[in-house]
Amino acid sequence: MVTVIKAKRKSSVLTPSSLACLSAIPTINLTAGCLHDCAYCYIRGYSTFPGEGRLILYENTLEKLRNELVRRHTKPPAVYFSPSSDLFQPAPEVLELSEAILKFLFREGIGVAILTKGRIPGHMLQLLIDHSELVRAQIGLVSLDEDISRAFEVNAAPPRRRLEQMEALIAGGVATEARLDPILPTLTDAPDSADRLFAALAQVGVRRAAAGVLFLRPAIVHSLKRNVPDKAMLARLLGAYKGRERIGIRANGSSVQTLPLEARREIFARMRKAAAAHDIGLSVCACKNPDLARGSCNIGGTWFRQPPRAVQLPLIR
Repeated sequence: MVTVIKAKRKSSVLTPSSLACLSAIPTINLTAGCLHDCAYCYIRGYSTFPGEGRLILYENTLEKLRNELVRRHTKPPAVYFSPSSDLFQPAPEVLELSEAILKFLFREGIGVAILTKGRIPGHMLQLLIDHSELVRAQIGLVSLDEDISRAFEVNAAPPRRRLEQMEALIAGGVATEARLDPILPTLTDAPDSADRLFAALAQVGVRRAAAGVLFLRPAIVHSLKRNVPDKAMLARLLGAYKGRERIGIRANGSSVQTLPLEARREIFARMRKAAAAHDIGLSVCACKNPDLARGSCNIGGTWFRQPPRAVQLPLIR
């Protein structure tokens, strides 16, 4: 059963992100919680997480966004919509507000960077395509294996649907990438699995992807144990973390438990090899792997501000 709780947002809509890769543009969260209920999701450790199957929808987001933009001296070139508050969650109230905000931003000439694992309704997919110059999209895809998808991403779009959405966006001129995050050690990082995944991505036109390995916090471990029905599969996954280590990530000074450096290095090497075999460039999330990655995973896309309008000076006679 899904519970949508409507509430008024008191804080600002446009908020800076603590992630280095999102330092250039503000973020917008329409909700607290996400109805995709992915068992591995990092938001389960947030104090604002309302619980599984529950969602707080900030119904005044559009009104506050209008007011904030009026007060700004300059508009941001783009905004980022986080998967922790996915635009395309399976709830009519969320989709209605998402569509209204997208239309408003496009009218204002403000771009949108989207990361989703959801089902994008056909008319909203067309809306993104119609404003392709203002859209940067990343589609999250962990595995082509339906059993893995059902076990870990219970309410997200099936893998085939996500591939179809990538194909449609790319054909419509939208800059679209894949996001392989999280890689699930022992389940999705084998060479044959990686090869099949990148082959499917290449077939729909993807040329760039980003990747990150699953990290753990107590709330995530608890969620995995409670929600993944295949206990043998889960035992394999958690068994890979017996030698786990704690590292700091670039997000509000947070720390997480993750695989040792060499284990992650080997996984990313395998994934890069598989990606290169299909002419896909693969970047590693440096925010989650500051000990082995540099640069941006392009999660927020690349944006260019309009150059300042030339000022016509009076002629001096």
